Amino acid sequence: MNISKTPVLSVDQLTVRRGQQLALQAVSFSLEAGTDVAIIGPNGAGKSTLVQSILGIVSREQGTVQLLGQPLSTKKALPAAVRHQVAYLPQNFLVDRRLPLTVTELVALGWDKLGIQLPWAKAKARKLAVQQALARVEASHLGRKFISELSGGETKRILLAYCLVRSRQLLILDEAPAGLDVRSEADFYQLLYELKAEQGWTILQVSHDLDMVRKHCDRVICLNRRLMCQGVPETALAPENLTATYGPEFVRYRHNRHAC
Repeated sequence: MNISKTPVLSVDQLTVRRGQQLALQAVSFSLEAGTDVAIIGPNGAGKSTLVQSILGIVSREQGTVQLLGQPLSTKKALPAAVRHQVAYLPQNFLVDRRLPLTVTELVALGWDKLGIQLPWAKAKARKLAVQQALARVEASHLGRKFISELSGGETKRILLAYCLVRSRQLLILDEAPAGLDVRSEADFYQLLYELKAEQGWTILQVSHDLDMVRKHCDRVICLNRRLMCQGVPETALAPENLTATYGPEFVRYRHNRHAC
């Protein structure tokens, strides 16, 4: 596999305000192709704000964001060719339960917007891509179900199929396994990392699971409104860095928990 030397994502001096409150201050980092980078920090640290600002959902006050080499404008949408290379899995997938959207239709949204009249060949290619994506996550039997009928674990699996239906370079996950039990979360991560190896995905993920981060991630960004530290897990998750990011009570709690 040829790995480009151009960062998949570059963030430089990103500053964001939520109303009058400074949510992020001068945050800078980059993602190399094929890596898995975790953002960690306490509640209210700006982790979700950072992700949403990268995606253009939240406006930034200062700083620049480049995605696949293309600058992200605050006034203009990314070109479709770049936008289609990114998939976003939010912490909570909220849906109006009255919406009669099937699993197949949801996964097809990963290919293009519903309602677009495609030429026969492209429509056939989309249908095949949806079938293959559902089969890969072992969810073909769910295709005709309405998304409101899915369990939490099924929903996360379908969202991975959504990511698979079109070739992607970057997956952004905001605590994607939130709400799952221990077994379902383990199954989610096993499938995620199988797909990462197959697809060559670059991953940026917000996580509270420091044990998962230590086991799977290549780099860690410690965030508490500003960048506290970044580096490989062995360095970033050292007690002094966790103390600076979370506070001493958090580190004592983790020490006592692992001692039990």
